[in-house]
Amino acid sequence: MKKNRIIAIGFIILSFLIAAVSAVSFIEKWKPDMIINGPGVTRTAHLSDYFPDLKGEYSDSTIYFLESENPGGTVFLLGGTHPNEPSSMLSAVLLIENAIVNQGRLIVIPQANLSGFSHNDPQEASPQYIHFTTNNGVREFRYGSRATNPIHQWPDPDIYINQFGQSLSGGDNRNLNRGYPGNPTGNYTEKVCYGVMELIRKEKCDLSIDLHEASPEYPVINAIVAHERAGDLASIAVMDLQMEDLEYNLEMSPPTFHGLTHREWGDFSDTLAILMESANASQGRLRGRTDEALALTGKDKMYVKAAQLGRLYVPYDENGHPIEERVGRHLAAMVMLINNMNMFYPEKTVEFSGVPSYQEINENGYGSYLQEAK
Repeated sequence: MKKNRIIAIGFIILSFLIAAVSAVSFIEKWKPDMIINGPGVTRTAHLSDYFPDLKGEYSDSTIYFLESENPGGTVFLLGGTHPNEPSSMLSAVLLIENAIVNQGRLIVIPQANLSGFSHNDPQEASPQYIHFTTNNGVREFRYGSRATNPIHQWPDPDIYINQFGQSLSGGDNRNLNRGYPGNPTGNYTEKVCYGVMELIRKEKCDLSIDLHEASPEYPVINAIVAHERAGDLASIAVMDLQMEDLEYNLEMSPPTFHGLTHREWGDFSDTLAILMESANASQGRLRGRTDEALALTGKDKMYVKAAQLGRLYVPYDENGHPIEERVGRHLAAMVMLINNMNMFYPEKTVEFSGVPSYQEINENGYGSYLQEAK
């Protein structure tokens, strides 16, 4: 009897220790990532400056402005719509910390669904952080969840019926890329969407790009998805990228699938709306061990086997799809889209320098382009 009591007490103590460690880990995920203003950042703002109801909310994301003194167009880049798609946020961070705008301006949000960075997807065994070695030490970024943290928005309905009357899975009510054009009186996620839309409208963004990643078995991958008004711009960019040996697929935004950036940005503002996808094995369902190495290198034996069996929509070998390739693809496509916008609409020219090329990012590594932490 005494022995059983000691065992029971031991289990209680162990439970408290596990709870304490989990609590510390939970709180750590709420700490903001370090993003350093590069030489081209002229000012910062927050989504609440465009939609005051977000003031004081966790998802009041920071907005970075890179402006020149020369008139031109405005390009908006959105990263972190889905925080488990790291090249999205990292591409935006690289732009913030390196780009210098010489004409027009860039507006960048690196962590659109900031709430999603504060937790992980349950039962996915995802890493909590990813790390990069820089010239001045190690930089750490959170690896988050696809959706808004349920501590900010709960419960999920059995079926999420969006503003257009379409029925989606209940969890999609916390998916930032299902809630556009947003709703000022809607749920937490829809309010963030509304704040982004207000930014696009009030700043009169000429070109708006939403960065994403997709699992290798997903058909829309290594792709540029364009609203019909951005179709010509996107099609020429795809051809130009293919001439540089960067294979891209062109997809047109389905007019009847509502709630997504490439549809609603274009329908509810004057912007040319684009979404881009790169290949991320750490999102897929065929993956093996899910850890930081998989998120950064994309190397996975299961995906190599799946490619040999013809089950994937993207080439896959032992080299994987490292983060440098994925960030490099996003930035190369962004540059090409902007160059073509400058050609089509010279009065909306946006010119900038300081952004490394696809080849440079792959040769030198992502960490070499992060600024020194002071």
